[in-house]
Amino acid sequence: MKKISHAMILSLSLAAASLAVAADPVMVGGQSMFPAKDIIDNAVNSADHTTLVAAVKAAGLVDTLKGKGPFTVFAPTNAAFGKLPAGTVDTLVKPESKATLTKILTYHVVPGKYDFDALSKGIAKNNGKLELATASGGKLWFAKNGMHNIHVKDEAGNGANISTYDVYQSNGVINVIDTVLMPK
Repeated sequence: MKKISHAMILSLSLAAASLAVAADPVMVGGQSMFPAKDIIDNAVNSADHTTLVAAVKAAGLVDTLKGKGPFTVFAPTNAAFGKLPAGTVDTLVKPESKATLTKILTYHVVPGKYDFDALSKGIAKNNGKLELATASGGKLWFAKNGMHNIHVKDEAGNGANISTYDVYQSNGVINVIDTVLMPK
């Protein structure tokens, strides 16, 4: 039987510990978001995104956001939806508002994978402002607002801050935002 040195055991232990740390999920809405799950399977567990999940279901976008991707979702919190005028969410989730709701929700989705690093590099390459096309066919603009803060501007002139970055999913990434973005 071969002897295993203390150095080798220590090395294996450190390697295992670093893998465990790297695999720690990001917490969103009080729940772990696991990189092996898709956007929908993670979002349904977030207490901060129950309005978004209900809206995605009402718009019939569950299967789309469970698709291969990659997608980047700028996910407004319940508090972000709460900033909308009274009755807006109730009106949007009605069947007769499905087209409008779908346009708003797909406006929060950008094809591709845009984590903090990708957004930051894009902003730096484009003289401080990055423009990205959304899945709805609209545009979003991104600019740095501090060392680790990116501000998002929509077509209506509203702005949102990304409060949680780099929530990796099996089919993309979620960046949590504090304001609902609106297309033209």
